[in-house]
Order: sequence, then structure tokens, then C-alpha cells
Amino acid sequence: MPATMQALAFLGIGKAGVIEKPIPKPGPTDAIVRTTSALICTSDVHTVRGAIPVPEGRALGHEAVGVVHDLGAAVTGFEAGERVAVGALTPCFHCGPCQRGFSTQCQGMLGGYKFTTQRDGNMAEYFLVNNAAANLARIPADLPDEKAVYATDMLSTGFGGAENAQLRLGESVAIFAQGPVGLSATIGCRLLGAGLIIAVEGRPERQELARRFGADVVVDPAAGDVVNQILDLTGGVGVDGAIEALGHPQTFEDCIRVTKPGGRISNIGYHGENPAPLQIPLEPFGLGMSDKKILTSLCPGGSDRLERIFTLMRSGRVDPTPMTTHEFGFDEIERAFSMMETKEDGVIKPLIRFA
Repeated sequence: MPATMQALAFLGIGKAGVIEKPIPKPGPTDAIVRTTSALICTSDVHTVRGAIPVPEGRALGHEAVGVVHDLGAAVTGFEAGERVAVGALTPCFHCGPCQRGFSTQCQGMLGGYKFTTQRDGNMAEYFLVNNAAANLARIPADLPDEKAVYATDMLSTGFGGAENAQLRLGESVAIFAQGPVGLSATIGCRLLGAGLIIAVEGRPERQELARRFGADVVVDPAAGDVVNQILDLTGGVGVDGAIEALGHPQTFEDCIRVTKPGGRISNIGYHGENPAPLQIPLEPFGLGMSDKKILTSLCPGGSDRLERIFTLMRSGRVDPTPMTTHEFGFDEIERAFSMMETKEDGVIKPLIRFA
């Protein structure tokens, strides 16, 4: 058994590359997974640009599936060789925030996000999973890697955005941006029974996917003021829910502007690359008395959520694979990462196959 592995790592601001690292060893409650498939996330790009401080040599990645390679002495219920998925967030499920129902904030602000930020990520041949009994989810035999891997972040995060919009059957929603997370939110809003789904997106290939995933109308920012377009579509009253899936001050404000009184603004966009404070437009916010809610979330962790998303995929209600625009072997991962940085060739999600 080799002692080292290859991993895509942060090598300094603006730099990422494959390096050799020791294969991790499990503690009593940990597991080691041998990676079989992974997705590159825009969050990895943010990290390499310096938005999230990490030490040089830290492995990137948080969207991967594989097979159990090794288990800590206290981990029961799993065996070596089983196919498993692991959420992008791996909470402890013991601390105060976890017990209060906020596992994303495990042990402190965003502390459930451990891959890359607190230890090596899983864009590597092997990766460690803390609190494995709660964070490993078996992948059903009839669910291929290329579908299952979407449960680890994109679908879970996008669905969280839809859930926080608190949609009732037949209500209206506007989703700002149709990148992978926004597209997943569109899928989630359709599943929750939204009556009118408005997607905001300018790129033709993403507009097409938005319609495929359930958008009733696509608003193109190039066609005029987005807020006015959405208000026109809703007879001037606005939508019941708005989802910010881009991470930009303007779209955040627009979410507030297009929601009707009593509406919900659900933020799943990452705002770390925009140093300006987020502003709340006072008149659309009812001078603070509009009964509007602003709710935020990251990717909920834990095996139960992954298993429920697997059920949706197995039943045919959800197929995220049209988002996979490119496939690469691990030997081409540096090229794949570069494409994700530049969005070259219309890339949405690149799938990485490990040998």
C-alpha cells in the first residue's frame, strides 16, 4: 500500500496544482475514503483567489464520492469497499450549534465546512471524513457516481435555498443566477410546488438548462432592468420568494426589491469576493416593517439529507447530470480547474474521474 497520494492543492494566491501528500490515517471516529469521482466547485476558485485564507499545500475540493478505504476503531455500520458519498459540510453533530439545529455552524461560524478550510479537501485520491457514522451515506447500487456526487453540495445547497424561500404550493419565486447552485435551487422550487418560477440569467446555455429544470420564465438582464421585468411578470405585486444564488450586492438588493410584503429572501450566494457591505433598500423593505424575511444557509450536512436526495434521483424526479458539461481524468485536473476559473467553453460543472 503506498504511503502517499496526489491531490489538487492551493499553492499561493492565483495558483493551484497537483502535489504529493501523505495518505491520511483515521482517528477513532473517522473514515478514509478512496475517491472515485468528484466535481470542481466555484468555491474552490474563490479560495485560490484568496477569498478564503488557507495555507499553501492545502488540498482543495469538497464534492466527492468514493469507496470506504479505512475506518476508525469506533466507527460501526460500514465496511471497507462500500460506495459512499460525503456532504461538503461534515458537522460533528455534538456541539451546541449542531444540537440547536444549525449544523452548518458546527463549533462556530461556518464551522461545519471543514474540507479545505480546516483540513485537506477531497479533490485527492484519498480523503478523511470526521464523525464518519453521521457523515457517510451509502450510495445505492443503481445510482451512478456521476449522479450521486451532486448530492454532496450543489443539490443540497440549492435545495436549501428553495427550502428557505418557504414556498407554499402555487407561490411565485425569482431565482437570481443560474449557475450550478441556482439551477439546483430551480429544481428545488419545482419540487416544492412553486406556481411561477422566474430564473434570472444572461447566458444562453444556462437559460436553456433553467427551462429544462423547471423555470417558467427566464429573465435576461440584457433585456432591461431585472426588477421591472419581474414586477411586470407579477402584475406589479412582486414574488413570494426570491433566491440570491450569485453572491453580488446588486442581486441581493434586487431580491428585496422584487419580493412582495411578507415575502422571503433566501441567500445562498457567497459574498466573500465583494468587499462592499450589503445594502438593504429601505422603501422596498418597508422602512424595516415590510414583514419580509431574510434567511441564509450553506450546504446542510449529514447522511440523512444525502439519502433523501438519493431517493429523489432514484425515483426519476431529479437528474442533475445535464449540469455536467465536461469530464476529465484526474491527470487533467489542472486543466479542468483552469476552465472553471475562466468559464471557458461554457463550462458549468466539470466531472473528475479517478482511476
